[in-house]
Formats: sequence, C-alpha cells, structure tokens
Amino acid sequence: MLLERDAENEVAYELCQLLGRAILPLRPGGDGPAGTAFFFRHAAGEFLLTADVLTHAETVEVGLRPSVTEPAGVAGDVLRLPARWWVHRPAVGVATLPTGGLHERAAAEGWRWRTQPVPAVVAAGADDVARIGAQEVSAVVLALGVRDDGSRPLEVAVERVVRADDGLRLTGELPVGYVGAPVFALRPDAAGEVGLRCLGVVLPGEEGHPVATFDRIVADLPPVD
Repeated sequence: MLLERDAENEVAYELCQLLGRAILPLRPGGDGPAGTAFFFRHAAGEFLLTADVLTHAETVEVGLRPSVTEPAGVAGDVLRLPARWWVHRPAVGVATLPTGGLHERAAAEGWRWRTQPVPAVVAAGADDVARIGAQEVSAVVLALGVRDDGSRPLEVAVERVVRADDGLRLTGELPVGYVGAPVFALRPDAAGEVGLRCLGVVLPGEEGHPVATFDRIVADLPPVD
C-alpha cells in the first residue's frame, strides 16, 4: 500500500524504536564497500543476514554500536569475523551467519548482546510478496549510513518498491552503506487490519536496488548446530 507522507514518517519512527538494535554496520576487510547487516530470529535459530557480495573478503568487520552491547564500555568497536563463518546463498543474493559464535565470543570477552532481532512473524511470505505488483508500494529501509567522518548513524529511507521481472525492486538509489539492510512495508489483511512485513534484504544495483525476498531467504536458511 502507498502511504501518505505523515504515515510513512510515523512508520519509520516506530521501526527505529522497535528494531533499531537489530541493525549493525558491516564492511569487508580491506577497502571493501560499507554495508549493513541485521539480526533475524526464526524457529530454526538466530541469524545475522546481509547481502552476499559483502561477505567474500578474508575477514568481515562488524561494528559494535554501543546500544547493542552491555555492560557499557566492555565490548570493543569491531568484531572481525572470518569468511568461513558465513553461509553463502548467491542464488538468493544473501549471506547468513548463525549467531552462536557471536554470543560465544561476547561471553568470552565479558559482555553480551543487547539486540532487537527482526522476528520471523513479520518476515514476508510468498503471499505478501505476490501482492506487490507494478503499482508502487511504500517501503522503509532501516540502515546504517556512512557520514563524511566515517561514522555510521542509524538512518531511515522511505522508498517505493515494485515488482520488476520476477522479483521486487526499490525504485530509488540508496546512499552508501544501505546494501544488506532490511526493507519493510505495510500490508492490509483480509479484515482490513494493517500489519508490518519485512520484505527482505537490499541488494546492490543500478537505477534502483533488487530485494532478496524473505520467502526465498527462509526457505534456504542453513541448519543451526
């Protein structure tokens, strides 16, 4: 559904409150492009998700925002994750990382995660994805941008998503750092109630961005030990 601007801004604000601590800054080791990753909790386990193109360096640097760790001042600024931790799904466009190792590392270093994972209940199913056609639908991207000083603030972009070819696509160009971020939309149900859906993950693109949709992501989640 296409929302009025005030309603879009209200949804964006609520998303920051509800899921802001799901979002982490990510950068491939070396001179790789900045991106975003996010926590997702499913019946199969908890995962860190991002765009696959960001995870092929020897190490991937995940930033530790102060708001996502406790107690304050104990965790460092960055976790350097080996490439082998990521499970690559190039056909879908995403990489997934079961978070058991992240929690183990935190415990060994004397801190713990304080996050707000995107819950499976809001992950878009095939029916949600199929509802989106050629008519534009309001979409909200929750990401960590990149400022001139290198800082990574939590940001929200209100965009438009449409069906393009055999998938979904954001019609606008997104700032640096948004690849790998979650994309949200609102969907009315049969009773007319409006509910939040996480459509999927922002992928790199030109003149817009493809979206790796959650129906395909969930169907291809790796097993968790």
